[in-house]
Amino acid sequence: MKIFFKHWRVNLILFLIVIAGAAIIGRLFFLQVLNHKLYQAQALGQQAGFNKVVGSRGQILCQNSLQSKGEYNLGEAKNLATNKETWIIFANSYDIEDKETFVKTLSPVIGQTEEEILAEITSDDYYAVIEKNVSTDKLDKIKELNLKGLYWQNIPERFYPQGQMASQVLGFLGGEGEGQYGLEGYYEDILKGKEGIKEEKRGLDSIFSNFDNITLDGSDLYLTIDCNIQFQAETLLKEEKQKNDIESGQIIVIKPDSGRVLAMANYPSFNPNEYYKEGNLEIFQNSATQKLFEPGSILKPFTMAVAINEGKITPETTYVDTGSVSFGIKTIHNFANEVYGEQTMAQVLEKSINTGAVFASQQISHKTYLDYTDKFGFTKKTGIDLQGEVASHNDILRNASDMNFATASFGQGIEMTPIQITAGFSAIANGGNLVKPYIVEKIINGRDEVRTEPNLSSSIISQQTASSVTSMLINVVEQGFGSGAKIPGYYIAGKTGTAQVPLKNGKGYEEDKTIQSFIGYAPAYNPQFLILIKLDNPKVPKSALSAVPVFKKLAQYIINYWEIPPDYDAQAK
Repeated sequence: MKIFFKHWRVNLILFLIVIAGAAIIGRLFFLQVLNHKLYQAQALGQQAGFNKVVGSRGQILCQNSLQSKGEYNLGEAKNLATNKETWIIFANSYDIEDKETFVKTLSPVIGQTEEEILAEITSDDYYAVIEKNVSTDKLDKIKELNLKGLYWQNIPERFYPQGQMASQVLGFLGGEGEGQYGLEGYYEDILKGKEGIKEEKRGLDSIFSNFDNITLDGSDLYLTIDCNIQFQAETLLKEEKQKNDIESGQIIVIKPDSGRVLAMANYPSFNPNEYYKEGNLEIFQNSATQKLFEPGSILKPFTMAVAINEGKITPETTYVDTGSVSFGIKTIHNFANEVYGEQTMAQVLEKSINTGAVFASQQISHKTYLDYTDKFGFTKKTGIDLQGEVASHNDILRNASDMNFATASFGQGIEMTPIQITAGFSAIANGGNLVKPYIVEKIINGRDEVRTEPNLSSSIISQQTASSVTSMLINVVEQGFGSGAKIPGYYIAGKTGTAQVPLKNGKGYEEDKTIQSFIGYAPAYNPQFLILIKLDNPKVPKSALSAVPVFKKLAQYIINYWEIPPDYDAQAK
């Protein structure tokens, strides 16, 4: 006891230290154990912030193609649809201290009169929109004014840098912020940005935090469309408007071995940046995939392919043309009432003889013809990745008369879209397989990439049949009605077509309107491309004067562009 009191000061200090230590330990236990979650949340709130955000809409790009030694590659990408930074400026009239000074200061910077601005800020609206679509540079000048009561907000805007190019393929972003028509509509769920909560680190965490690869942005679409070929196709359609006053027209360029669409051009087109200015909504439709037509004589090669594949005819099979074929009281005539006499099936295609196509179709049963119509895809959609594709089931042929099958053999009384006949013709070009056309080559989101794989059917005609029809189509260009498509040094396979236009009531045809077309591929024995030219009501009598020259110009361009080697020495031949 004496020792304790002797050293009472030291012991008191030790006692106080023990008490203090116990208090500290108790407090730490309270903070770190009992109230751990509360203070962890408070600390997180100080180190990070959370904001609701929406990712940017994905871009749409085309890539110019490079053809080297028979291999197809993709080069530099060009933007067709992207996002543009724009701002909206608005005023809170209750925050403006001196309206006269406000309008005088703002007027010269934004280019509006003082009266216009004053009318906005003295309206009944609490917030008054002063100007939309303000550029970032202009906004910087507005910010320097330091005007009380003036505010701004970022409004992302869809922007189409190439203007009207491929407008019906692209579609547009509508006022509701949703894709309309074309790719914008078909891939809406993939293109649009996702909504989410974004965590923003603060303090040291902002320096040392690990960034993940999760993105809210929409996916980017890289197209099969070649911008150079697309531009050439659209230019040629515009030239046809000037030269032959076409009402409308479409051009499709496709890789017949894969279904990859290299160009899909429409005339007239529109500017997706200003879609709201269009009065006629039909212009938004892609006629290549959304409008039916009777193809006319470009369907004759299919009739020949069916009859040859069934072993009923050969290219050398002959018949005697008298100029017409009768079915009861109805009679089918050749174009311009021509009479050709004895002709081979090869000559039928060369001279586009209607009665010859009827002869070939009569060698097979109606059921067989219908079966091949299904196989070639003329009774269903192709499945191309564009919004709103249509197709006719051609049900009229299910219980049709001999006359109906006769006219169908040369492309009248049967209807389809341009993309359907393009896909079907690809089967002849590639040796017998139907292709599924596609527009998007790959979809990229962050580091993830998904590529489209070509989709080909099993053989619908034999390789030998395809080769026989190809030889017949080469003769069409070498010595027939398609001679205007001939390119020295290259074998071109092709077929002309001049079809009547059905009346809207379905009873007969327009007297003074035609659809003129040409479809062909090259080099014929190893096709690198296939082109469909379709011109609506040109002011010339037949396709040899309209669609054929357009085909030749575009085919020559692609041959030069891809540096495709010739099939033979043109000078020696």
